[in-house]
Amino acid sequence: MRLHWLMLWSAGAMAQTSLPLAPGARVVNISPPASRGNEPCIAVDPNHPRNVVAVYQSATVAYSTDGAQTFTTAELPPVAGWRGGGDVSVTFDDRGHAYLSTLHFDKLGTASYWAHNAGRNGIFVRRSLDGGKTWEKDAATVKAFQGTEARIQWEDMPRIFADNHPKSPHAGNVYVGWIEWQLEQSVMLFARSTDGGMTFSAPMRISTHAGLPRDDNGGLVGFVGVIAADGTIYAIWNDLNNITFTMSKDGGKSFAPSRAIMDVAPVYFGGAGSIPGVSRVMGFAQIGVDAKGNLYLCWSDYRNGDVDVFAASSRDRGKTWSKAVRVNSDAIHDGKDQFFQWMAVDPVTGAVYVQFYDRRDDPANRKTGFTLARSTDGAKTFTNYAWTEKPFEGQQLFLGDYTWLTAYDGKVYGAWTEAAPVVEGAGASTGTTPRAPTVVRVGVADFKNVK
Repeated sequence: MRLHWLMLWSAGAMAQTSLPLAPGARVVNISPPASRGNEPCIAVDPNHPRNVVAVYQSATVAYSTDGAQTFTTAELPPVAGWRGGGDVSVTFDDRGHAYLSTLHFDKLGTASYWAHNAGRNGIFVRRSLDGGKTWEKDAATVKAFQGTEARIQWEDMPRIFADNHPKSPHAGNVYVGWIEWQLEQSVMLFARSTDGGMTFSAPMRISTHAGLPRDDNGGLVGFVGVIAADGTIYAIWNDLNNITFTMSKDGGKSFAPSRAIMDVAPVYFGGAGSIPGVSRVMGFAQIGVDAKGNLYLCWSDYRNGDVDVFAASSRDRGKTWSKAVRVNSDAIHDGKDQFFQWMAVDPVTGAVYVQFYDRRDDPANRKTGFTLARSTDGAKTFTNYAWTEKPFEGQQLFLGDYTWLTAYDGKVYGAWTEAAPVVEGAGASTGTTPRAPTVVRVGVADFKNVK
């Protein structure tokens, strides 16, 4: 059904930001009022760019057939025998089929040490053959534990992506990468499908160096993969104070030994490095590739005291990397945080886009806006634009662990979470303060006529 709660902010709203508004900026809410949606993902069909799918947890799909101007909630059949579903991600293949990856579990293990006392958990993929409108009933199992195994591991943070390049020898392949928490260590696993997401290969380890077994600084975190026009897979994740890189030239059958390519600050921002008002923040990296095969990295860390967003590039397919470039354009060391970045490279124009939460306009570093940055010179410099005009604020707000961004032929589509107004009187009957509601938003910007 059509989202009756859909709301938008347009250029006519009262400006409360020092940045120029992104061209053609439009923002809509895709989650219902008083909900706690978060951790969204968004994808555009390269064959039919007006088809856009956005997802968020708990396992909700919203699709658009008008270039993200309006969205409709899809009916998503449950994974048989499992409840809910989180850590969602979505992608399109070369035929316009959409794929949704979700994590399911009955209970968490020991706090932050998920493999200890772990119960039933698994990663599943569902498919839509009509651009996200309807979804097949059956789900493909990527990896799952039934709870009776002698050594149950914990699968976490799956990311799905597909080869939709028409000239790639591996066009149509679907890939999933994720963290596996073991009792002794954390590793990155990878599986591929060559039959349109119906079945997946046995998971293989792609992390040469193992991380610590806790979901904290020192554990491996944040798998992100991207595919070049020739079908080469590039993948990264964070390993303590570095970004780690690997690649596959044979459609995911094998990977090069992973290696550290960029020194960064710790990926979790907690303790002295925390973001005021947000329960937790991570700055793990993303990777992108343009049509020429140039690679780009983006991440955030607090090397400058407050949290900033950074980018780097490689002109030799990941052998060497440029120095870090600061993406946010406010004054350095100003005590204002920019965080939860996500990057996308436009496969048609080659422009590099980065979105992030932005507190530059609040002297108290509390009120949070949302910014879109653009580079047309290979990530050497960035121009910052406001994507929203009205900031939000929360107390111990849970925004999830990531936002998401995609771009195609000058159009940019972002998905993120904001605080929503607290319902008056909520929790009064129990004398408790309810967890703050959040809203998932999708933003569109149009740079087709911008140099």
